[in-house]
Amino acid sequence: MSQPFQQILPGSAIGVLGSGQLGRMFAIAARRMGYRVHTLSPESDTPTGQVADVEITAPYQDLDAVRRFAQGVSVVTFEFENVPAITAQTAAEFAPVRPGGMVLHTTQNRLREKSFLATHGLPVTPFRRVESPRDLRAALDELGFPAVLKTAGYGYDGKGQIKLTSPEQVASALASVPQQELVLEAFVDFQCEVSVIGARGLDDSFANWGVIENSHRNHILDVSVAPASVDERVASQAIEITRTVLEKLDVIGLLCVEFFLTKTGDLLINELAPRPHNSGHLTFDACVTSQFEQQLRAVCGLPLGSTEMLRPAAMANLLGCLWQNKEPNWRAACSFPDVKLHLYGKLTPKAGRKMGHLTALAASPERASQQVRQARAALTHAR
Repeated sequence: MSQPFQQILPGSAIGVLGSGQLGRMFAIAARRMGYRVHTLSPESDTPTGQVADVEITAPYQDLDAVRRFAQGVSVVTFEFENVPAITAQTAAEFAPVRPGGMVLHTTQNRLREKSFLATHGLPVTPFRRVESPRDLRAALDELGFPAVLKTAGYGYDGKGQIKLTSPEQVASALASVPQQELVLEAFVDFQCEVSVIGARGLDDSFANWGVIENSHRNHILDVSVAPASVDERVASQAIEITRTVLEKLDVIGLLCVEFFLTKTGDLLINELAPRPHNSGHLTFDACVTSQFEQQLRAVCGLPLGSTEMLRPAAMANLLGCLWQNKEPNWRAACSFPDVKLHLYGKLTPKAGRKMGHLTALAASPERASQQVRQARAALTHAR
C-alpha cells in the first residue's frame, strides 16, 4: 500500500542522510528544480555537502542532531542505506522518511533481504544462515562448493565476502570474518550481471530505465552499458520482478535490483539497493529524467518523469588508483566529444575509492562501451 499522498513543491528543503557521490548528484538535480538540500553525515566537506545548502556534521547516532536536521526539512531520503534504524525512526518523528525505515532495515542485512525475497517467491540465490562452524559445514553439505561466505550486515563492493572452493578453507574463512551473523550463498555460474533501477511514486506509479549490463573488477563495478544485450523475455521478466520488489517492500523512491543472468537464461536476484545506484549514473546524461531527479520526484509526491533513453550509453568508474601520485590527464579524456566527465569532489584518492566516472553516448551500446573505455585509458596518457 502506498503512503498518504502529499506533494512537496519546489522551494522546500529536502533532507539527505549520507553525503557521498549519490547525494551529490541528487543535490544537483534537486537544486536545478528549485529545491534546497540539507545533508547529515559524520564527515565534513563531503561530495554532497559541497553542493548542498546546509551540511550538518554529526554521527548518525547523535539523535538530537538528527531531530534538528529533520525539523528543518520537508522530507528525508537516503543516499546510503547503512544508516542505523534508530536514525530513520527519529527523523520520521518530524518529517516523512522515504523510503521508509523498514525498507532500510530489510535491505541493509543480507539475511533479512534474502529471507524477504524467498518468502515472497522471488528468484534469489540459494542461501543458508551461518552462526557457527557447525552451521557452515552443514550449509556447505547442502549447497556444495564453490560457495560464497558473506557477512550478513554492512557489506558492499565485495567487502565481507570470501569464496570457498574446498573444505580446507573453512577454518581460515571463519577466522577472517568478524564474530557476527553470516550467510552462505551458492556460487552462481552466470553469463552476465544486470540491474534494473525502478522508481515508485506515492500514487503507486512505476518507472524504470530498462536493463543495464554490468561488469565488475575486484568486486567493484567497472563499466555499465545500456541498453543491455539481453533478449526481450529476460528484459521483461527483470522489469516485472523489480516492480514486484518495490511493491512488496512498499518503497517510495528508488530501488535497484541486481541480478545474475545464469547460463540457462534464468534471473536470480543478487542484491537490493534502496537508493540511486552506480549502474544508473549514465542516466544523468543519457535519459530525459535521471535516476536522481526521479528519486526527488518520487519522494516529493510529484509525477514521475520520462525515462526515455536519448542515446545508448556506457559508464566507467574512475577509481583512486588512476591518480598514482599525479593528476589524470583530463584534457585527453575530454577530447572525446561524446564523453562526459563527472568528479565527486573527494579530497584524497585511494585504491578502490570511487572518485568519479565517465559517461559515453553513442549510436550503439557496443560503441558507447568502446568509447568510454578508450576515454578512461586516455587519462593515464602522458600530458
